[in-house]
Amino acid sequence: MQLNLSYKWKVDEGEIPLFRVYLGGTWYPGKESIEVKSPIDLTPLARIPRISFAEFSTYLQLMYEKGRRRIRDIPGEERIEIFSKAADILEERKDDFVEVLVKNNGKIPAAANGEVMASIERLRKTQLDVRKIYGEYVPGDWSRESLETEAVVRREPYGIVLGIIPFNYPLMDTVNKIAYSSIAGNAVVVKPPSSTPLPVLMFAQVLEEAGFPKESLSIVTLPGKEANSLVADNRISVISLTGSTETGLEVMKNAGIKQFIMELGGGDPVIVLDDADVEWAGERIATGITSYSGQRCDSIKFIFSEPGIYEELKNQIVNNLAKNKVGDPRVPGVTMGPLIDEKTAIEFENAINDAKAKGARVLYGGTRDRNYIQPTLIEADNLEQLYLYQKEVFASIAVIVKVANLDKAIELSNKRRYGLDAAIFGKDINKIRRLIRLLEVGAIYINDFPRHGIGYFPFGGRRDSGTGREGIGYTVELVTAYKSIVYNYKGRGVWEYT
Repeated sequence: MQLNLSYKWKVDEGEIPLFRVYLGGTWYPGKESIEVKSPIDLTPLARIPRISFAEFSTYLQLMYEKGRRRIRDIPGEERIEIFSKAADILEERKDDFVEVLVKNNGKIPAAANGEVMASIERLRKTQLDVRKIYGEYVPGDWSRESLETEAVVRREPYGIVLGIIPFNYPLMDTVNKIAYSSIAGNAVVVKPPSSTPLPVLMFAQVLEEAGFPKESLSIVTLPGKEANSLVADNRISVISLTGSTETGLEVMKNAGIKQFIMELGGGDPVIVLDDADVEWAGERIATGITSYSGQRCDSIKFIFSEPGIYEELKNQIVNNLAKNKVGDPRVPGVTMGPLIDEKTAIEFENAINDAKAKGARVLYGGTRDRNYIQPTLIEADNLEQLYLYQKEVFASIAVIVKVANLDKAIELSNKRRYGLDAAIFGKDINKIRRLIRLLEVGAIYINDFPRHGIGYFPFGGRRDSGTGREGIGYTVELVTAYKSIVYNYKGRGVWEYT
């Protein structure tokens, strides 16, 4: 059965809806389709078009010739009004989006509701991005070479931004990338995740109804090999990707010379000082391990504890992990749903076996049933040898290590290939300040677990965790180009220097 082009994605019991994709204002059915399954029970949720790059190229040309001009020609004030209206529509349809995030992502309802509410707030915060678009005035009299001149330095859109969306926050990441790109006047192509595309396709309908210019937006469901042609296309000027380090490297290898915003692999360290509130730290660290089953780039993966509170901290984390109930997220009381696929669950299991073979001890969890896992805490003395240290395992699993001093904690944090975030629990401001100075990460959270939210505070990584920053009023600088306009008034009597 073909799905109506409205946000109402539900159909009669037993029927699978067929979505269309949104290409430059056209709801396109495609020539082929693929099935989207729920990670909860692997039942089919919908079918979506499987688009080739050849199919999309015509629409990309439309965006290049008309769409990138159309969005730029809309006054900035009206762009803000479009996002405000989109926020209102999204709020009206909140229940539908919560339901699809539960079914398509396997999120518990509270987490799905949180993603929708964060997306609404992000849409309403687009006016804060504008502060970085205004540009500058540069007087010429600070250099003898430029006397009797002046310049205006403007920021203007690059043209077309490609947003590549991860499976874990499909709605929020789509909203965020479209917001900071198009508030600056760029057209946007969105490549949704193949496993969780439904919230993205539903949001296209919201934007269309809110008055977003049709030729300036496309949601294109390309398979991986076809996506290589898209990232390499010269009509794309900026690529904003949230995903794995491996995907980021592949995109950069194929894309050529472009502007990149890459929020890549992570798995964050936490350093707990002897004077920390151990009960608070244990609860917050456990939440940072288990939130969305650990399928977050900012999920806690390592806990480095000073010796004085190590045993108590270990017990507090285990006790808090034990409070979680794993199962179907639609069942009341469940706090952890499934992993997105069994492949990730198998990697989780293999990582545990690797750790045990190298002398590590499982303190809690360590089991799986299909793609459902128990949150897991491992104790290790030889952390650097573990697969968990060398790779990012996208699941609720963390390693706790007793460190003799802060230098060791800093060394273990900085030697990983990733450098996204870190957290510090404690009160000694001198130790905290030293850690802030020496940890090589993009963001540090004091007495709380890392979480990026709507990007109110900028975030992004170092080393293999990416390049650029996501954040309200910050990423907009990366999707706009400087242009200097220099006015020459030599001999016109405008200035009379002494």
